[in-house]
Amino acid sequence: MTSSATVQSGWFSVPLEILEKLFLNLPPEEVVCTCRLVCRQWKEVADSEYLWRERCRRERYHLRDVSRTPKDWRLFYFLCKKRRNLLKNPRAEDQLQGWKLLATGRDKWTVEDVRVPHPDERVQKNFVTSCQMCRKSQLIDLEREGYNPEFMDHFQPDIKISDWYEAQWENCSKYGIYVELLNQNKEPVHTFAPKAVFVWLGNSAKWNQMSHVFQNYGPGVRYIRFTHGGEDTAYWGDVYGVRLTDSCVEICPSVETQ
Repeated sequence: MTSSATVQSGWFSVPLEILEKLFLNLPPEEVVCTCRLVCRQWKEVADSEYLWRERCRRERYHLRDVSRTPKDWRLFYFLCKKRRNLLKNPRAEDQLQGWKLLATGRDKWTVEDVRVPHPDERVQKNFVTSCQMCRKSQLIDLEREGYNPEFMDHFQPDIKISDWYEAQWENCSKYGIYVELLNQNKEPVHTFAPKAVFVWLGNSAKWNQMSHVFQNYGPGVRYIRFTHGGEDTAYWGDVYGVRLTDSCVEICPSVETQ
């Protein structure tokens, strides 16, 4: 888009290539909320595909599939920049807030400080299950989180899920996870449901990660339901089940780069 054309604005004129360089070096929010309101020409530059493609290139937001390009490069840029965990309270910092308890076992869920240091030192708490099955879930509304249906259907960004679990005490614990991509009617479109994992403290005194990436899942995904849980298989009573923390659901529009 860069050319020797000149943009007229009020009492002065700005060469187009200078204006583009200026916008590329301003905070993106300022370009959208301030610069594009100055005049028609500034708006055209602020809305141009070139500007946001160049920002993506400079900040290394690369397409996963070059045959599937975004219709709106500005939206693509901001979704890459604002990538985040869509689960609320994933590290038990707010007790059980944000989670829907589906099963509470005999002695219910609880929250404790981590016993074994987590790979991410910021993780200081975890959920703990009791004997008999404990399960909890969250339902993520993608449109409410900023991922509009057109973007999800056309671009189909990778959906990355992960979860950390650890055995409790000196008995066997069972861990399970169940993640569903749902359509508008909240009916399953795709499901990640691996076999339950049995973990002994004796051979696994460490945190283990479960992860999965949904790709090329087709149009129609509007919600994500994340469910996990576990139990103490020895049925000792009290809270001796599996420990869970740092659960994550992320929409990943771009290739991850170092």
